[in-house]
Amino acid sequence: MTPGYFLACCWFRIFFATYQPRTIYHVERVPKSGPAILAANHVSLIDPPLVGTATRRVLHYLARESAFTNPIAGAILRSWNCVPLDRDGGSARGLKTILEHLRNGQAIMMFPEGTRSPDGKIQSARPGIGLAIVKSGAPVIPIRVFGTFELFGRKHLLPRPGCVAVKFGKALDFADARAQAADCTPARRKEIYQEVSDALMAAIGALQPTSDDAG
Repeated sequence: MTPGYFLACCWFRIFFATYQPRTIYHVERVPKSGPAILAANHVSLIDPPLVGTATRRVLHYLARESAFTNPIAGAILRSWNCVPLDRDGGSARGLKTILEHLRNGQAIMMFPEGTRSPDGKIQSARPGIGLAIVKSGAPVIPIRVFGTFELFGRKHLLPRPGCVAVKFGKALDFADARAQAADCTPARRKEIYQEVSDALMAAIGALQPTSDDAG
């Protein structure tokens, strides 16, 4: 863990303990070690720290390349374990970046929609997400954030006080899809990548801000 990452986690844990109190559901579903992909919906700039500080696992965040254009901003983002990536994530270079981190046993945090939702609703995943998941072989943890759009969505200049929540779903392994993609036509492989993307977004959308143990 870098000093920048540690300090950012400390600051945001104070933020979520005071200004935007949060409820965390089933963070135990995040693997304690080994490669993993954490995939969440994206409605606010505070989504990454909300998810990241909910777990003690050190995460590596996939961020769009344009955010690193400014040298100072780029240095800060890298100190927070942010990794520059083309927005679609499906280029050869982008895929190599994702796979290298996973092969090193790291946990990747991604937002499959590629950008913040303009209306708070879950959007389709960007092209290349299904490809990255299938090629990685890593378990995928669907995650959904709640309340952040209302408190700091696109229309807000500053975050408002209020309550937020984050829920971690059960791991998706996509074993069948990976087996099919290993032995099929290019056309069918493309369909599989899309099916994986759609299944991931459906799993994220199905999460509700309640404990699965309730009742």
